[in-house]
Amino acid sequence: MELSAICLSPYGQSPSQTSLRVLTTLGIKNAENLAIPSVRNDAAFLFTVVGTTGFLGVLAGQLPGDWGFFVPYLIGSISLVVLAVGSISPGLLQAAISGFSAVFPDYQERIARHEAAHFLIGYLIGLPILDYSLDIGKEHVNLIDEKLEKLIYSGQLDAKELDRLAVVAMAGLAAEGLQYDKVVGQSADLFTLQRFINRSKPQISKDQQQNLTRWAVLFGGSLIKNNKSLHEALMTAMSNKATVLECIQAIEKAA
Repeated sequence: MELSAICLSPYGQSPSQTSLRVLTTLGIKNAENLAIPSVRNDAAFLFTVVGTTGFLGVLAGQLPGDWGFFVPYLIGSISLVVLAVGSISPGLLQAAISGFSAVFPDYQERIARHEAAHFLIGYLIGLPILDYSLDIGKEHVNLIDEKLEKLIYSGQLDAKELDRLAVVAMAGLAAEGLQYDKVVGQSADLFTLQRFINRSKPQISKDQQQNLTRWAVLFGGSLIKNNKSLHEALMTAMSNKATVLECIQAIEKAA
């Protein structure tokens, strides 16, 4: 099999309905929660901030004189500042949460699995890879295709190209769903897919959008599951900061 010669049919020819049962049969865990953004990292970060400042505030309350009043007040205000930053500049708070998330033992492995899936599926369906990163807070895989870029920016994506981009966009989500009970990194992927949908013509209905999302998870998950050795080899190469060319060589060697 030539790895780069996998074709996708236009959306109109893809299954009319992709049920959650089909995704579960594929091996996707908790398929019903795939489109629900995970709050695990956010909740852990905020709980830690509030819990730590609360504990320190109680200890500071034992200080003599006015210090026992002002220091707990200042410490307690940290939680309010964090919430204020989240309201005014969500990006800064998200960066802090991403850095904090490194405390989870599975987080770096999740990133590698997620981004390797984007890379592998992009490669398998013939989309050139420009670069990638597994750095926390900067995780990405960038594709390069001048024709697609023009179609996206002009809002002229047709059904065939939307299919291809949808599968790549949902690949990371699918890879996490096959391995873990909860998917943590789906928010950015869903946002990316919605951006592609908004740039397509003709526009598709809400029901079609939902089915496209599920179908893309199914297709991407099937490719990942059927090419497990390639995916794992790519995860290792990316984790070792291999170049894009070296990553492609790892894929082809594993094949």
